[in-house]
Amino acid sequence: MSHASPVTNSRKADFPIDAQFTERWSPRAYSDEVVSEAAVMSMLEAARWAPSSNNAQPWRFAVVLRNDPQWDALFATLNPNNQAWAGKAGALVAIASYQLAAKAGSPDLIPNGMHAFDTGAAWAYMAMQAHLNGFSLHGIGGFNKDAAAQVLSLPSDHTLQMLATVGKRGDAATLPDALREREAPNARKPLSALAKRGSF
Repeated sequence: MSHASPVTNSRKADFPIDAQFTERWSPRAYSDEVVSEAAVMSMLEAARWAPSSNNAQPWRFAVVLRNDPQWDALFATLNPNNQAWAGKAGALVAIASYQLAAKAGSPDLIPNGMHAFDTGAAWAYMAMQAHLNGFSLHGIGGFNKDAAAQVLSLPSDHTLQMLATVGKRGDAATLPDALREREAPNARKPLSALAKRGSF
């Protein structure tokens, strides 16, 4: 089992916030510890309570633990640069959004223009709960979505948004050289570059 290597976190908030927001980051180095289904479900329980337009709750999750029969096929959909580090994660979670929602006062379903936005909020809740529980998550956009959708039997009215690795942080020495140099909390743009009063 590899142990987490120390990292320097130089993140500083521009305004007062809870420390959990600057402490959470997305490592690539994982130990080979087993991740239980219950541990992942705790993260997804937090995601369940994310804000939702019209309470449509479009987020959907497919959990694949490292010893599950779908692991090899889902892992194979990752781009080679992601396969280089993701293999020690204890779980892969596929995050999708349901494209439809119930029309107010009617049983009819209509397109939900907020399905991707709301699912992003659920991912944020999941990531924060993972951090609070002592786990690390890393979102992955570099994978073959069509192949992953087939592995996971994704319904046609769902959009596969991303995959996420779940695990305990490990030793950065296990990473390829180029990734080892990046294994630390990254910076953020100043708030002044992102938010203005009265206009964009």
